[in-house]
Amino acid sequence: MLDFLAAIDRRGRPIADIEQGHISTASCILANLAMQVGRTLTYDPQARQIVGDEAATKLLRRPYRQPWQHPEP
Repeated sequence: MLDFLAAIDRRGRPIADIEQGHISTASCILANLAMQVGRTLTYDPQARQIVGDEAATKLLRRPYRQPWQHPEP
């Protein structure tokens, strides 16, 4: 917390910023998804999809409760 507040004061990035957290989380999600479907997956972060695997790409999103909708990029 102190590092986070210091980063705000100096207008810099904290030691563990959101980008690093996203990369760590995304890696775990993709590994779990590969185990679920039982095959190796190749992820394209620019397109936000799994290359050549529409079924696995659909599993990247969970259904939202009504009336909420998933935001489209």
